[in-house]
Amino acid sequence: MCFIECTEKNSRSVSQELSETILTMVANCSNVMNKARQPPPGVMPKGRPPSASSLDAISPVQIDPLAGMTSLSIGGSAAPHTQSMQGFPPNLGSAFSTPQSPAKAFPPLSTPNQTTAFSGIGGLSSQLPGGLGTGSLTGIGTGALGLPAVNNDPFVQRKLGTSGLNQPTFQQTDLSQVWPEANQHFSKEIDDEANSYFQRIYNHPPHPTMSVDEVLEMLQRFKDSTIKREREVFNCMLRNLFEEYRFFPQYPDKELHITACLFGGIIEKGLVTYMALGLALRYVLEALRKPFGSKMYYFGIAALDRFKNRLKDYPQYCQHLASISHFMQFPHHLQEYIEYGQQSRDPPVKMQGSITTPGSIALAQAQAQAQVPAKAPLAGQVSTMVTTSTTTTVAKTVTVTRPTGVSFKKDVPPSINTTNIDTLLVATDQTERIVEPPENIQEKIAFIFNNLSQSNMTQKVEELKETVKEEFMPWVSQYLVMKRVSIEPNFHSLYSNFLDTLKNPEFNKMVLNETYRNIKVLLTSDKAAANFSDRSLLKNLGHWLGMITLAKNKPILHTDLDVKSLLLEAYVKGQQELLYVVPFVAKVLESSIRSVVFRPPNPWTMAIMNVLAELHQEHDLKLNLKFEIEVLCKNLALDINELKPGNLLKDKDRLKNLDEQLSAPKKDVKQPEELPPITTTTTSTTPATNTTCTATVPPQPQYSYHDINVYSLAGLAPHITLNPTIPLFQAHPQLKQCVRQAIERAVQELVHPVVDRSIKIAMTTCEQIVRKDFALDSEESRMRIAAHHMMRNLTAGMAMITCREPLLMSISTNLKNSFASALRTASPQQREMMDQAAAQLAQDNCELACCFIQKTAVEKAGPEMDKRLATEFELRKHARQEGRRYCDPVVLTYQAERMPEQIRLKVGGVDPKQLAVYEEFARNVPGFLPTNDLSQPTGFLAQPMKQAWATDDVAQIYDKCITELEQHLHAIPPTLAMNPQAQALRSLLEVVVLSRNSRDAIAALGLLQKAVEGLLDATSGADADLLLRYRECHLLVLKALQDGRAYGSPWCNKQITRCLIECRDEYKYNVEAVELLIRNHLVNMQQYDLHLAQSMENGLNYMAVAFAMQLVKILLVDERSVAHVTEADLFHTIETLMRINAHSRGNAPEGLPQLMEVVRSNYEAMIDRAHGGPNFMMHSGISQASEYDDPPGLREKAEYLLREWVNLYHSAAAGRDSTKAFSAFVGQVELLERKMHQQGILKTDDLITRFFRLCTEMCVEISYRAQAEQQHNPAANPTMIRAKCYHNLDAFVRLIALLVKHSGEATNTVTKINLLNKVLGIVVGVLLQDHDVRQSEFQQLPYHRIFIMLLLELNAPEHVLETINFQTLTAFCNTFHILRPTKAPGFVYAWLELISHRIFIARMLAHTPQQKGWPMYAQLLIDLFKYLAPFLRNVELTKPMQILYKGTLRVLLVLLHDFPEFLCDYHYGFCDVIPPNCIQLRNLILSAFPRNMRLPDPFTPNLKVDMLSEINIAPRILTNFTGVMPPQFKKDLDSYLKTRSPVTFLSDLRSNLQVSNEPGNRYNLQLINALVLYVGTQAIAHIHNKGSTPSMSTITHSAHMDIFQNLAVDLDTEGRYLFLNAIANQLRYPNSHTHYFSCTMLYLFAEANTEAIQEQITRVLLERLIVNRPHPWGLLITFIELIKNPAFKFWNHEFVHCAPEIEKLFQSVAQCCMGQKQAQQVMEGTGAS
Repeated sequence: MCFIECTEKNSRSVSQELSETILTMVANCSNVMNKARQPPPGVMPKGRPPSASSLDAISPVQIDPLAGMTSLSIGGSAAPHTQSMQGFPPNLGSAFSTPQSPAKAFPPLSTPNQTTAFSGIGGLSSQLPGGLGTGSLTGIGTGALGLPAVNNDPFVQRKLGTSGLNQPTFQQTDLSQVWPEANQHFSKEIDDEANSYFQRIYNHPPHPTMSVDEVLEMLQRFKDSTIKREREVFNCMLRNLFEEYRFFPQYPDKELHITACLFGGIIEKGLVTYMALGLALRYVLEALRKPFGSKMYYFGIAALDRFKNRLKDYPQYCQHLASISHFMQFPHHLQEYIEYGQQSRDPPVKMQGSITTPGSIALAQAQAQAQVPAKAPLAGQVSTMVTTSTTTTVAKTVTVTRPTGVSFKKDVPPSINTTNIDTLLVATDQTERIVEPPENIQEKIAFIFNNLSQSNMTQKVEELKETVKEEFMPWVSQYLVMKRVSIEPNFHSLYSNFLDTLKNPEFNKMVLNETYRNIKVLLTSDKAAANFSDRSLLKNLGHWLGMITLAKNKPILHTDLDVKSLLLEAYVKGQQELLYVVPFVAKVLESSIRSVVFRPPNPWTMAIMNVLAELHQEHDLKLNLKFEIEVLCKNLALDINELKPGNLLKDKDRLKNLDEQLSAPKKDVKQPEELPPITTTTTSTTPATNTTCTATVPPQPQYSYHDINVYSLAGLAPHITLNPTIPLFQAHPQLKQCVRQAIERAVQELVHPVVDRSIKIAMTTCEQIVRKDFALDSEESRMRIAAHHMMRNLTAGMAMITCREPLLMSISTNLKNSFASALRTASPQQREMMDQAAAQLAQDNCELACCFIQKTAVEKAGPEMDKRLATEFELRKHARQEGRRYCDPVVLTYQAERMPEQIRLKVGGVDPKQLAVYEEFARNVPGFLPTNDLSQPTGFLAQPMKQAWATDDVAQIYDKCITELEQHLHAIPPTLAMNPQAQALRSLLEVVVLSRNSRDAIAALGLLQKAVEGLLDATSGADADLLLRYRECHLLVLKALQDGRAYGSPWCNKQITRCLIECRDEYKYNVEAVELLIRNHLVNMQQYDLHLAQSMENGLNYMAVAFAMQLVKILLVDERSVAHVTEADLFHTIETLMRINAHSRGNAPEGLPQLMEVVRSNYEAMIDRAHGGPNFMMHSGISQASEYDDPPGLREKAEYLLREWVNLYHSAAAGRDSTKAFSAFVGQVELLERKMHQQGILKTDDLITRFFRLCTEMCVEISYRAQAEQQHNPAANPTMIRAKCYHNLDAFVRLIALLVKHSGEATNTVTKINLLNKVLGIVVGVLLQDHDVRQSEFQQLPYHRIFIMLLLELNAPEHVLETINFQTLTAFCNTFHILRPTKAPGFVYAWLELISHRIFIARMLAHTPQQKGWPMYAQLLIDLFKYLAPFLRNVELTKPMQILYKGTLRVLLVLLHDFPEFLCDYHYGFCDVIPPNCIQLRNLILSAFPRNMRLPDPFTPNLKVDMLSEINIAPRILTNFTGVMPPQFKKDLDSYLKTRSPVTFLSDLRSNLQVSNEPGNRYNLQLINALVLYVGTQAIAHIHNKGSTPSMSTITHSAHMDIFQNLAVDLDTEGRYLFLNAIANQLRYPNSHTHYFSCTMLYLFAEANTEAIQEQITRVLLERLIVNRPHPWGLLITFIELIKNPAFKFWNHEFVHCAPEIEKLFQSVAQCCMGQKQAQQVMEGTGAS
């Protein structure tokens, strides 16, 4: 908590943005303080604490307030944990009940306990279904938000029914916590003013009104205002809004929607921050969690839509939104914003989307088939609302609330998501103007229609009569038809009743005429544009026309509209016209059923129905039009088969002489005899400049599907249209070359997001429909072809509507930019020409680019669909193989029980009518010319299914590779286009395209060779970015070939290695390229290692030796070592280098002796390798584990023998220790050999190796299968599964043990040990290979069982085993070292269990004589600490790492208890690799003391440390700590200690220790540790040589102390912290080192020239004392001396009193160390002095 307070206080001194972030974080942290997971005890947190995964991190920016832990001092306090105080008596624990976090550089805290308004907040992470407030309605009056007192007051019900509210649902949270400013009492004037603004939002004219945007602008102004009154109004309004939240569910729908827009706007504009922002977001989240379709759900949707552009700032909030159960029912555009928001991004293609409120649900359902989604907002509404008409039912009264407004937006292009009346408006503007009423009258008329309902019909009619004069009635009729009827089909009956109630024949006539006028406008508009809006408007007007004529028994006169001729004319003119006319006529005739006169069999109606029936018979009529006709027949209770279609459509004379009712401007209508029965109209080219209207309307297709080649962007080039008449090209022909690049770049930018989105949406739809239609069809090929037809159609359509407009803009922009950069100083005339050319070229080529993206999507969709339906195909094949016909029984039952006969699916093939639907999909792919050739389907369907999948996978891999290469090529700057490397990349791309087209192994091999040679040829002299890109491209080609779906890893790696071995010498030794290939798992290391060893020719080939040295250094020595490469992988290379080094007699290549020394110290810590010795056997076993070219029949033979052995092992006659079984097995092996006339399987080393490798692989495979069985059948007993695995593994281990025991002569230990090492090497090799291949799927169990059982078998109390016990343990140590966690992290838990097994620890540390096992076991612990270090340093303790850390602590506790001398002797090596912030881990090691020593009580008063007998005895340190010192540095250091020269040594010391400028990694920690211990040991020897002992007086004024004092003063905070830690690491049990370094620490404190040094010394000591026990003895006596001895004036220092908590901490420590009375005296005494 104190850290939180400190951080909060400091927030006042930083920028506003950072301040907001800090305070938001503070508020959020307070919620999770009690439940956050703490890091394990003893780890000082460096960064943020782990947070609970609730909505507690909605701050857009996450700050790591403690970055750079090592540079911190303890100004706030350094207590890392509350629970860590058990090392002191209970009374001390209370001092740490609120642990503090360190503060940088000890800033003086002037107001240490200052609290904030946020300190009490604890409820944000809880659910807030209700509002805040206290539940009282005081002050709400007529509505705290000032709603009007008219009949739509949302508070009327609330005021009556509040007492009945379920109070517990409203949580009682004090709003003053959210707004400290809102805590004040607002005067009545302020409250009234705030409410008046709310009143205006909800008002209707003529009352004063304000839009939501206006209110938000005003609030923004008030928030930042310097006028206090305005700020108070702002606070009051926001407080009222938040307090009102609980009552939102009772608001009427329109008011709730306006409130939602206001609420969302507040978040969008950033009017609230800190806690209030969190609360606002929480309210929206809670609203969205309400059931789908509920009032509050719609509130949430409307609010979210308003601030959707801010979602990218709240990725964690987006995750909460995405986890809502009905998230998939959110509006689609919001889903996209949320999905991309989780990645802190905006959607790449910002789709227009509409949201709907409850009243529009019915509308959406009614219009779904007509493709009429929600309509556009009308002006005059709140500008943020995207809404449709809303119907709210309260009791029995129906109130219709709809948007008001009289003018319409013309700047929004029509899209598929909106119904707009632009066509009608444009036509109306051109007609004779009618008299418009004044604006206030227009608003009243809008208000009347807005609130019209059946219950208030009479009242509203009277209002209209009073409001509107006769002269304005024509305008009202136009308003009613154009702006109500045409877009509100749900209210047609309401408006019809309104006309009846009005009883004004003149007005009825005006409405009818206006209806005819608008219908004619739409019929005569240009229909080539496939305008969904116009078709919807026409349908709606048709429905209205039928309702006001036929339904009321009035005819539609021939002079007004000839319906039958209209149908015939549409038939003549083509499909596009029919799409308009047929639905229109159907809607008109729909009303005839309500007419006494015109209902069938009225001749006029039947004549039209017969024409429709004749149309229905047309083969090429679109399916949706057939459906319209069928629906009409059903509505009129007619059977379509009983209608009497005539031959009107074939009557050419009649068709020639039709009166034209449909005009088609810019079209040449041919004579009927020249036309096929139905034609598709085409349009002339639209002028290039008119980009806005063509952007939304797809022009007629220009390309067939096969025209476009999408294998690479080069497929665009042949089709690009360049109009030679463009003035710009006539003046500047060179600019033509910009066109292709601009189009390709536009396509490249859009292709991936569009393709992914299109496939994602189309896939689910297609899959569900095809599964449903073909559930009872047993032919998978039919199902597959149908799925591909439908998928192609839907994907192409989705891609087309998504990318057309962005493409047009992108091409145009790219062209303008290219032209502008080519003509840098363009004149205004040239700029105009450039704009005109860009517009025309974009228009001419948009269709091409769109087709390219569509086809790319389609080609990618096919294989994806095959994958989705793979199970379905397999079920059908399986059924056929079993001789039965497939059908889904569940679907069969459902169809039989639920579906009517007419549409019921039948067992067997799909009905031809249904298949016709899919054939229609195939004929007309959106965006492409129609095709009738269905015999040869495109692309993947042309191949048989099985081959198609295999080919598709390879093609897919190549395509992905081509796409990525093209992206890289496009990213190369034009200035480098002619660079040889850029040209090489283009050449590589061409080879990939060729390989993709041929798709055979020879082409792939050629490509692989080119990629490898290209990599080896790359030199670092080129441009750095280009070189990086060059290497990435070659690597991605090789990785593509290595993909398991292409040619696989073994083949690829073998061929790459062959290329490396066989290529020319000038390429061969490019160490960077080879290292890159090895790092990316592309080289067969065994093969390459042998080649490298041979190529050195025992040192004669100098280039090869230098190359091998570089490679070994990079892979095995440098810090950036490649994790998966071990010394075993370069075994022969290292061996050859060592031999060269040994035989060169002082003439070794430069650097080789040092390199070999490092390699030996790293990898030969266990045992020296001799050729043919145990270590050699192990490494050769590891190498041979990767070989697969076994002799024919060997695997089967090995499998047979293994099975026989397992049976013998488990048989009752196996005998004790399976000896009888073993004898029988050996006999059986010999018998088998004789039978097969082959060389014996156990007769040669090679065959023994192969046998063990095959047996290991088989046992492991059985184990994987058993565990997979458990995953498929979770109910299976895990114990049984494990027993099944152990059945084979234990038998195999016993076989190994018996072979080891009985190999060679009884006294010949060498054979036994060599065999054991070989087998262990094979198991290690198989494990590493398995770990590399399976990665996260890797299983530890089989390997763990082999090692643990073999360890137990070979440590049994038998004489033959006892004689080889040390060599056995050495072999296991080598094995575990090779498998150390950094090399095989997937094996780490089993590894820790193995090295901590009681048998292994006891054998290594207790039973092995002369402590020969100690150095090997120490190396294994160092391996463990090295793996843990980065996780502990960064406190990245996920659950798996916590388990590993706890396991490590337990191992150390066992060692501390049973083998403390081991920890004493190796303490330096362990502390050297443990990160500085791991306090407790280090304390465990430093607390060890020999068991034969009795520690003096450090709390004994007047303890004389220098009088202790042990204090002059040096401890044993078994680590070579001087090895890390560079030779020259060591030489200079020794010289300085003896003679104080060179004089520059001290001034150069810091630069020698510093390795970088990166905070947290500036210094060489190992060198600092070595320097401190070395100087200390030299100082002790120096003092002893003078006949003295270390003390505060004898350690001073020496070269040794000069070095220490120089380091304390000269180093920065981070370096000094590491230096003081190195000293503190020597404060252990009583010995000469502890005594010397204790005195040194106290001397540095006393002599410090700044308080910062003293403060840091205190921090280093204190942080080690306040963690859990144990605490090192030397640490305690040093700290007690520091605080007790008045000479150090500890209590006078400012940092002791910088905060009450710190002071309390030191007082508690003093009382604990010295007793309460003495501590009080010391503190008072020093204080007084």
